[in-house]
Amino acid sequence: MIQSTKKWVVEQPNEDLIKQLQKELNISSLAAKILAARGYTTVEKAQKIINMDSSNLHDPYLLNGMKEAVERIEEALNNGEKILVYGDYDADGITSTTVMMNVLLDLGADVEFCIPNRFSHGYGPNEELFRKAYNDGVQLIITVDNGISGIEPVRVAKELGMDVIITDHHEAGEVLPPADVIIHPRVPEGHYPFGELAGVGVAFKLAHALYGEVPDHLYEFAAIGTVADLVPLEGENRYIVQQGIKQLKTTNNPWVRALCEVTSVKQQEIDEDAIGFYFAPRLNAIGRLGDADPGVAFLMSDNDLDATTGAKLLNQKNVERKEIVNTITEQAIEMIENDSTISNSLVLVIAKEGWNPGVIGIVASRLVEKYYRPTIVLSLDPEKGTAKGSGRSIEGFHLYRELSKNREILTSFGGHPMAAGMTFALENVDEIRSCLHQQALECLTDEMLTPKLSIDVPVDISEVTVDAIEEIKKLGPFGTGFAKPVYALQDVQVRSMRKIGAGENHLKLELEDAHGFIDAIGFSKGHLYDEITYGVNLSFVGDLQINEWQGKKKPQLMITDVQTNEWQLYDYRGKNQAQKWSNNLPQKDCDLIAFQQSTLQAFEEQFTNPIHLVTNEEDMKNLSSNIVLLDLPKSAQTLEKLIEQAKPQRIYAVFYTPESKYFNGMPTREHFSWYYGFLKKRPNFNLQMHIEKLAKHIGLNVEIIKFMTNVFFELGFVTIENGLTTVNSNVPKRSLTEARVYKQRVEQIELEQQLLYAPYIELKQWFNERMREYNYS
Repeated sequence: MIQSTKKWVVEQPNEDLIKQLQKELNISSLAAKILAARGYTTVEKAQKIINMDSSNLHDPYLLNGMKEAVERIEEALNNGEKILVYGDYDADGITSTTVMMNVLLDLGADVEFCIPNRFSHGYGPNEELFRKAYNDGVQLIITVDNGISGIEPVRVAKELGMDVIITDHHEAGEVLPPADVIIHPRVPEGHYPFGELAGVGVAFKLAHALYGEVPDHLYEFAAIGTVADLVPLEGENRYIVQQGIKQLKTTNNPWVRALCEVTSVKQQEIDEDAIGFYFAPRLNAIGRLGDADPGVAFLMSDNDLDATTGAKLLNQKNVERKEIVNTITEQAIEMIENDSTISNSLVLVIAKEGWNPGVIGIVASRLVEKYYRPTIVLSLDPEKGTAKGSGRSIEGFHLYRELSKNREILTSFGGHPMAAGMTFALENVDEIRSCLHQQALECLTDEMLTPKLSIDVPVDISEVTVDAIEEIKKLGPFGTGFAKPVYALQDVQVRSMRKIGAGENHLKLELEDAHGFIDAIGFSKGHLYDEITYGVNLSFVGDLQINEWQGKKKPQLMITDVQTNEWQLYDYRGKNQAQKWSNNLPQKDCDLIAFQQSTLQAFEEQFTNPIHLVTNEEDMKNLSSNIVLLDLPKSAQTLEKLIEQAKPQRIYAVFYTPESKYFNGMPTREHFSWYYGFLKKRPNFNLQMHIEKLAKHIGLNVEIIKFMTNVFFELGFVTIENGLTTVNSNVPKRSLTEARVYKQRVEQIELEQQLLYAPYIELKQWFNERMREYNYS
């Protein structure tokens, strides 16, 4: 058995619906399954997402305040007023600022941009920065990707005589800032056909209105910010990202080439994954560690030198960010593992002085992934007496709502069900932890604390072709709201398997079912080599990709998880040196079993864990589900009884046998007859002295001669006194098979034949029959 750390939830598709979509849309079964799993269950719905065009873009003037905003900006342009674009320090904010700077510069504006520093200014409009703007002669402020919560700073700006246009997409409070114009896709609620625009999407719409036409050259910025901000990739967002990816693949902008260079992404292969995993993190990193201004400067670079310099800086900051995140994560894990107060809490609250507030949200996400509990990571500032942090949650624990129950001890907080930020007095850390733990006890069950893996596209190997995978790419972009498919190959077997990589920490397999076979790669899954056995039905989860080598394309599965409910047999027969295989045994719940005292003595120095000597049924009680059979029992019935008692899920068969009865064989009746006659002619024969010569003379193993002697002795045919063997001539005739020692040898030879010398498949079958008998399979 191989158990996943997650509970798999496999969605089974409606086969009739899949066939209908296949036929009417002329698509593969894989593509049909993906569309159906995303809710596109009719041909009409599916057509809309497959064949998106410019009709998916809405008139920018449908946004409330757009007309007034354009008029005010045009007034500023005509009067030569100084304009400030006020952005945000994440990838969405940086791209939003870039979009607005491009359009205003194109229109001849006297414009500058300003992005607050995360550490010194905090998020959103900042009174100090607004006052500085006024002193610098700014007459119009345009906020991008922020502003909707900046009530007091906007009031100050207005009092100073500046006009303010807010463009934002974040949740609005009950009270809005006193800006001249607010452009927000959900303010007022329901006025705009698509309310899920990212900050850069709102800026793009304003640019559209100012240009008087769709700004095709700005799609690439809008695509990056939209993917980075994890807004739903539906409707207008989806079209923006599709167009942006097309632009990024073909543009001559030097910053795109430079970004591809530092990330090792081929420009013609840019997709939503390249944006989400390579481009966006580097833009985010610059603002997480300091001023985000270089991010805007990079995106606006118009020559190779500036672009290359900027890309290297972003890459360097991303490396620094990774190092900081890794360090904080390691420190946090150590605190959790060594502090029972923290580890025993259903909500992990970890705090330390000096942690970088710009990255602790990433750390919280990692800890949720590791422990699957709501997690808050706090940076303590003793000088200010504050704890400032970020939280990430799990399904069933509404983080914002649970935090709001403690608002009397929270200086400030904000967020949504799955993520939140907060600041409070550092002396309240323990109280927050205790309160959230008690709240979690009321709403989180054991089932909720088990992570789930949702698998929406189960497939057969026959469905997985190069053409089908290439077709799936055309369904993109995948992301929030149109999730990337999670594929499952169920009940397949391993055809071949080997470790790969310099450290042999990766795994390459061939998987097969009744319909064919497919290559599979498991990065960082080399440990599975010692857990997977042949002949077992396994299920694999992962992503389908195309592997191209020397001009040939093949589909392959990139493995993310694996499990099987079948018991497994690990064949270590003939490997008597435990150091060669003991590291492959489970660290927990594994029992070493010996049936012979001599075996215990042979192995006890090779293991730190105790060896269980099994001599009766009492010794078989309370064994774990993973058992290592170090040797063979005296009878098959003993092993069968052990299987019944232990109900093993994994059996490691070593079967150490220093003297093989099967290998030495069974003497024939002629051998017994000759030996009896030999002893009869030699009364008082000193067997011990002459056994080597006798063995050589008769051509039998010494162990065989001792065995025949024991049979004669048990049947009374011979006596042995002082090492001298003499035949008893007056003993009645008896069959050799009556001797207990004879029966034991026959049984031992049969047992060795069945278990020690049988091919793997026959050994597995022997155990399978016993497993089925006791209903353990």
